[in-house]
Amino acid sequence: MNCADTRNLIHAYADGELDLVRSLEVEQHLKSCAQCAAENNAIQSLRQALRQNDLTHRAPDSLQKEIRKLVRTDEPTRESERPRIGAQLWIWRLIAAGATAFAVLTIFARIGIPARDPLVDEAIASHIRSLQANHLTDVASSDQHTVKPWFNGKLDFAPTVRDFAANGYPLIGGRLDYLDGRTVAALVYQYKKHFINVFVWPATNSKDTAPVLENERGYSVINFEANGFHYCLVSDAEGKALNGLVGLMGQ
Repeated sequence: MNCADTRNLIHAYADGELDLVRSLEVEQHLKSCAQCAAENNAIQSLRQALRQNDLTHRAPDSLQKEIRKLVRTDEPTRESERPRIGAQLWIWRLIAAGATAFAVLTIFARIGIPARDPLVDEAIASHIRSLQANHLTDVASSDQHTVKPWFNGKLDFAPTVRDFAANGYPLIGGRLDYLDGRTVAALVYQYKKHFINVFVWPATNSKDTAPVLENERGYSVINFEANGFHYCLVSDAEGKALNGLVGLMGQ
């Protein structure tokens, strides 16, 4: 069983919903994979936190009575009462949804599980999709003077394209992708047997930002802004390999 299979089953495993054979397969994988084991530990920590009594609070009697009045099932005596009661129910449902969201965020903060960055998840998904669909490049070339002009007319910006083959990061090509709510340039590099997707789009900040490395589900992701562009690097290579490419791009 690989990491992808385990991630698909890990919540069912935590809830005791798998048969014996599947459970043993997951357990065997968790013993040999630190990344999946860490995800399982996070799930177990969340389950334990949800069982803590101090996370629940009993509503005051006055509030309970008011809610019972609002959600009573008997029909209103006057037609004019219908809009008022419907509006009140909508407000209480909104309050309940907000309270639930607040409780979940509080639990994550208490047990030390950081909230996931949506951009990181989105970038990893785009990286995986490019490999699964065998669609790494729209233009396959190691010549930066071939790849850069290919983007002309396809984007509202001109990404910087450079080949770093002499430093161990050959340019493979480029393609169009969609990230952070817009069409972006995807430059593809190779490091040994690993592919690195470098997503590029105009920066939102006027100042450069330092590279931030994050590790999620076995993938390394680095985000930073420089020279008016936002760069997002994704690969299954180790973080230091991506940092090496970031250093070359900053030269």
